[in-house]
Amino acid sequence: MKKENKTMLGNGILLFTAFIWGTAFVAQRVGMESIEPITFNAARMIVAAVFVGALAFILSKRKGSSERSEKERKEYRKNTLIGGICCGCFLTFGSVLQQIGLVSTSAGKAGFITAMYMLLVPIISFVLFRKKNTLLVWSAVILGVVGMYFLCISGDFALSKGDAFIAVCAVFFAGHILCCDHFVTKADPIALSAIQFFTATVISAVVAFITEEPTVAKLTSAIIPILYCGLISGGLGYTLQIVGQKYTEPTIASLLMSMESVFAVLAGTVILKEKMSIREVFGCIIMFVAIVLVQLPAKKER
Repeated sequence: MKKENKTMLGNGILLFTAFIWGTAFVAQRVGMESIEPITFNAARMIVAAVFVGALAFILSKRKGSSERSEKERKEYRKNTLIGGICCGCFLTFGSVLQQIGLVSTSAGKAGFITAMYMLLVPIISFVLFRKKNTLLVWSAVILGVVGMYFLCISGDFALSKGDAFIAVCAVFFAGHILCCDHFVTKADPIALSAIQFFTATVISAVVAFITEEPTVAKLTSAIIPILYCGLISGGLGYTLQIVGQKYTEPTIASLLMSMESVFAVLAGTVILKEKMSIREVFGCIIMFVAIVLVQLPAKKER
């Protein structure tokens, strides 16, 4: 497959991932009505870990003989383990902080602040790795932030305690994207995803038992949102993210995945019968323009 086709495939996968995350936002909000945030996060992570772990085991049995040498296979397994643990740590802190923040801030502000990872990714890439981006990519990022503002913010923008948690969570999600970008070409993406979920399960469960009071009754009351967020948003979504990032740049990946907020608004309109304001429609249009704009360099090269 040509490089251009692989890039388009990766972009398509990441856009579908954003759709999954956006539609799962409804389930995430419903689940928070009967269970604490960290307990909810631990429950959905263990569901994702079992699902992706089983998938990784099945695929490992079906793989044929590898052309890699024993030394290369050892290094490949090492990168898979280390990458899974590192990605799992970023994923844990990002998702836990987001859940905590959602308790005391509006969904609009949470969506906007979380989506700031699309601006943080190119900044962190430039500061830490001296990785430059084209003017067109930077323009798309800024346009995406503007679109997210119109989509999510309807009143005065003032940071509350919940907003502060979401702001820190955006930093961890940016780190998660860059961590995936670093390891995805050096490791097994499915096995890496499984390890990150097991890592997130362990950390979240320990913190939940220390700070909250998990019970079977609470877990049962939120079983549908947990299963949906665990299997679809977690297991499928984050695995597709890792696979998709194999074929595209981290800055473009962050912008594509930030479309989850657009899909969240659309899902709320269709599922919860919420109405979109003119401001939100305008924000959606700007976000779609940013998505088209960020892909123009690849088309120009082709």
